[in-house]
Amino acid sequence: MAEKGFKKWIITITVITASLLELIDTTIVNVSLPDIQGNLGATLEDIAWVVTGYAVANVIILPMSGWLGSRFGRKNYFLTSIIVFTIASFLCGNAHNLNELVIFRILQGIAGGGLISTAQAILLETWPREEVGTATALFGLGAVVGPTVGPTIGGFITDHASWRWIFYVNIPVGAVASFLTYTYVNKTPKEAKGKPIDWWGIALLAIAVGSLQTILEKGESEDWFSKTYIIVLTATAILGTLLFIWRELSIDYPIVNFGILRHRSFAVGMFTSFILGFGLYGSVFVFPIFCQNLLGFTAQQTGEILFPGGLCTIIMMPFIGKMLNRGVPAQLMATGGLILFFVFTTMLSNSTLSSGTGDFFWPLVIRGVGMALLFIPLTTLAIADLQGPEIGQGTGLNNMMRQLGGAFGIATLTTLIHLRQGYHRSILIENINPYNPAYVQRFNMYMQSFLAKGKSMIDATHMAYGAMEGTVIKQTLLLTYTDAYYVSGLVMLFSIPLLYLQPFKKNLKAAADAH
Repeated sequence: MAEKGFKKWIITITVITASLLELIDTTIVNVSLPDIQGNLGATLEDIAWVVTGYAVANVIILPMSGWLGSRFGRKNYFLTSIIVFTIASFLCGNAHNLNELVIFRILQGIAGGGLISTAQAILLETWPREEVGTATALFGLGAVVGPTVGPTIGGFITDHASWRWIFYVNIPVGAVASFLTYTYVNKTPKEAKGKPIDWWGIALLAIAVGSLQTILEKGESEDWFSKTYIIVLTATAILGTLLFIWRELSIDYPIVNFGILRHRSFAVGMFTSFILGFGLYGSVFVFPIFCQNLLGFTAQQTGEILFPGGLCTIIMMPFIGKMLNRGVPAQLMATGGLILFFVFTTMLSNSTLSSGTGDFFWPLVIRGVGMALLFIPLTTLAIADLQGPEIGQGTGLNNMMRQLGGAFGIATLTTLIHLRQGYHRSILIENINPYNPAYVQRFNMYMQSFLAKGKSMIDATHMAYGAMEGTVIKQTLLLTYTDAYYVSGLVMLFSIPLLYLQPFKKNLKAAADAH
């Protein structure tokens, strides 16, 4: 039942705060990995499991969250997820070795997977049906802004305190969210109580989705199919997915109700959510690396650059929600968002080695507007036809597809960067020869510069060669990141036809839960 007044807003603040815990923790750890690695004495390969373990656990739980909410009651499941997440955050901060940290991060990921989809379902049943656009906009603030500000918050905490505090800061927020959830969120019946548990379905889902997510997380660093375990995981993911689908379609009480795919809007929405994840997480992944590794910006500077775009998204989302409520076609708004994202990537693809912080203001503002135009319409279109318990199932699957899209985007762009880096270097190296006037001029310039600083002829020559190598590396990286931006933009642009496979609805409304 929809709420009004104070209770509606306190529930809204509560569920958004809880979902922000999960969304920020998706990326907050990334910039702190070097500090964690040094403190715990771990290798670079091993420390990556701090991120991978969380992501794998998270994406396994997402499609099950609707079933878990039905079986144990949505409020009970949501409250338990917050409490477990908060406890796991303390345990992560208090970890004494890498094994402990990875285990507690997996526990944190399991709890986090129950937060985001359940929070969205609670929000949809709290707001009136005619205001679903506004509710989706409010939820979208966390979903879009969380992954963007996570690295900035993580970098600030690591620089000014200790990496352990990136986990400890969750404790007071989780405690407040737990109290507010217990006090204000309404209980829902335990619809699945007394019905048999699909243990085989749970096992097959964990195997299939866990294998796929691990492949996407580790594939590039392991040179994809050159490692036996990647090949085994690929076969496992394919076989597990097929068996899981067969299992869920052949039993009476599945943990994932594929029957909701009969709604065309939701079926197509699964693909559009995947594309949204590709753009959202892929761009957030590439841009900080580009700024810090190539342009020499600090983590704090990068965060300050990203902030205006995130603020723009926050400002725009309520307006997008109102436009949706007034009947503006969601497809048209999402089309504008995809075009704006392509404009953003095109502008970034024109960056140079002399680009400063001010050069990224307008591209990131455009991205901020584009993400607001994308998230709300795409999410609302996907869940518009779902009824009652289907909402919990649908939000879980929809969020899983967005997460998988993000993982796929990061894996794709990482591989692209690796391949194009070798290609561009081979092209540039062809111009490094004494018959190229431009090369000779640049080399002599470096030589004269080092000689003027009092270096000997031999030292100046070696240093000039080193400077030329540095120039080649920077130009190679610049061209490589340009390719990554351009490809991600094209993926978004070519996805526009998908939007028009979903039916137009003049007054787009989503059903609140029947309870």
